[in-house]
Amino acid sequence: MIDPILLKGFRDSLPKEEKAKKKIERKLEDTFSLYGFQPIDTPVLEYESVLLGKGGGETDKQIFHFEDNGGRKVAMRFDLTVPFARFLALHYSELSFPFKRYHIAKAWRGENPQKGRYREFIQCDFDIVGVDSAEADVEILSLMNASFKTLGIDDVVFHIAHRGLFNDFLEKEGIRERSVEILRIVDKLRKIGKEGVIEQLLPLLPSAESADRIISYITLGDGKNIDDAYSSIVSLLGEETENALRMKRIIELLGALGIKDKFVLDTSITRGLDYYTGIVYETFLSSMEAIGSVCSGGRYNNLASLYTKENLPGVGASIGLDRLMAALEELKSPLVSESPTSKVVIYFRKDEGNKALLAASGLRKEGISTDVYLFEGKKMKTLFDYAGKNGNKFLITFQDDGKMQVKNLETREFTICDKMEEVIAICQ
Repeated sequence: MIDPILLKGFRDSLPKEEKAKKKIERKLEDTFSLYGFQPIDTPVLEYESVLLGKGGGETDKQIFHFEDNGGRKVAMRFDLTVPFARFLALHYSELSFPFKRYHIAKAWRGENPQKGRYREFIQCDFDIVGVDSAEADVEILSLMNASFKTLGIDDVVFHIAHRGLFNDFLEKEGIRERSVEILRIVDKLRKIGKEGVIEQLLPLLPSAESADRIISYITLGDGKNIDDAYSSIVSLLGEETENALRMKRIIELLGALGIKDKFVLDTSITRGLDYYTGIVYETFLSSMEAIGSVCSGGRYNNLASLYTKENLPGVGASIGLDRLMAALEELKSPLVSESPTSKVVIYFRKDEGNKALLAASGLRKEGISTDVYLFEGKKMKTLFDYAGKNGNKFLITFQDDGKMQVKNLETREFTICDKMEEVIAICQ
């Protein structure tokens, strides 16, 4: 016999988890559609050249890539954004811009598995492409807020920053040419702490004082409201740069929408992927910050230019569904609690199969979720166990006189019905 083992970092999804996942996905899809976003899909496999070198050195190490049966070098997508950039180049003439898309699908990275983080995971992405403006940035931020509100998650804080502002600071420090390496190291702050960041920064910098000043910059927003944090950045830079004015406009728009209090200006946020060029953000549950960001993203104005000459600036976000569900399970959220398989279960004895299937058909035509218990003539205890595990509310059985008994499994009350219309009225 073959040992039924799973690959490290991969997992099966049992009905309880899968139902919760689908419930969350449906809520998110409805919210994305409310904002005018459209669904797309892309293949799991891309040519290796499409994916490698797009996210950064660390990401390249995590990409699953191999040679296929035709001798082609292919790779599995590590996120949904890079394939989206390729998608835009290929289908440019078929799309209208600005193009708003959402995509809920799996991606793969060969990283070290941990709680809420797997090598196979689901991302819920939403992006706006074709326009570079504060309004587009805020539309994504507003949708992030609306998505968590739809899910009934209130203890969430959105941490925003701007890569351009960080680069303005590095320019002032005279170390702008090392920005890519510095940004990657600063992105590890929550994992390795200030001392760890300093240790990794020192070989790149002219002095220890320079490392200290970087630490000062990335902690500017600590304990401050978003307006005060912005003022501190401008004071440090000595002027309102173009990037600063962009952030100022974003803050003004958040205020106009009445959601500014959900956002903090966190100068330590840089995002590890190299393709980000402007605003960046991460999202934390106040009661479970240790689990990490559950929604991240930012502006990527140059990514599509790798595949097309068309100017296609983009901004977007991605909700990490697996990590979010891990947090919700720990918080005992009703979103991930057991939901019923069906509302009604029908039990039948020998020679009653036709009655059971006809009754189920009648209920389903009325939109009532109905499960036929297909083990003919099993003991009632077995049936009640089955109904209980699947969360059914009503049990229908057939009497010798041809009538139907409808039992409410919550109250234990039952009703004898002569006609199907009576059964439907009770179960609706």
